[in-house]
Amino acid sequence: MKNQRLAIRFSGRSKFKDSSKKYKAGRRLLHYLTIGKSHPKPFAKFVAMEAMIEYILKFGNLNKQQLDLIKSKATEVVLRKDEYFSEAGKVPAQVGFVVEGVVRGCYYSKEGEEITRCFISENSLVCDYVNFEANTVSSEYLQACTDCKLLVFSKQHWNELSQTIVEWDPIKNKMVQLCMYQKSRKGPVISQNATTRYLEFMNNHPSLLNRVPLAYIASYLGVTQQSLSRIRKNIR
Repeated sequence: MKNQRLAIRFSGRSKFKDSSKKYKAGRRLLHYLTIGKSHPKPFAKFVAMEAMIEYILKFGNLNKQQLDLIKSKATEVVLRKDEYFSEAGKVPAQVGFVVEGVVRGCYYSKEGEEITRCFISENSLVCDYVNFEANTVSSEYLQACTDCKLLVFSKQHWNELSQTIVEWDPIKNKMVQLCMYQKSRKGPVISQNATTRYLEFMNNHPSLLNRVPLAYIASYLGVTQQSLSRIRKNIR
């Protein structure tokens, strides 16, 4: 019904048709609504690309031609829960932008214990960038905690942006610094008691509480899943 009203409003001759920006904006809106209704996949891709471009422009200015080039280098990828974006024992080969979902960084201790280092959610870059840049084997995993949608750049396409867009490297460097900060362990201070650690996690990552498996949160906090279940029960 809303789409029909928009169609009526922006069809036919209008006093805005030839001169008003309102008319043009309305036509674009109607176009995107039509795409979203009849072609959900192209519309979803459009929304994902726009989210990525909005993120990139936080770090610097680029013109439309440059932005179109960036879009052309990105590929849509779906990761199902528990699938890996990159793996230990392999050279990381791609940089991703998380459109939907949560990815965790994890590794195995010398004792064979799986440890969650970080959680990376929407509107963030995800990459084991040190090893990606150095072309060396990683010792960590980047794994989907939920079903995820990403826009992914191969190493070749990522490097081509630096070779083609003069302004790209300063923007890229800022994004990479943030990516590496998010990936580094900013976890709780182990000297704190377990309840305090969980309360801080609730405060710092409220959107993850009902999205990420309890076992991963326990691993991040450095407690057993049984202990975390008791803590959650006691603070309710």
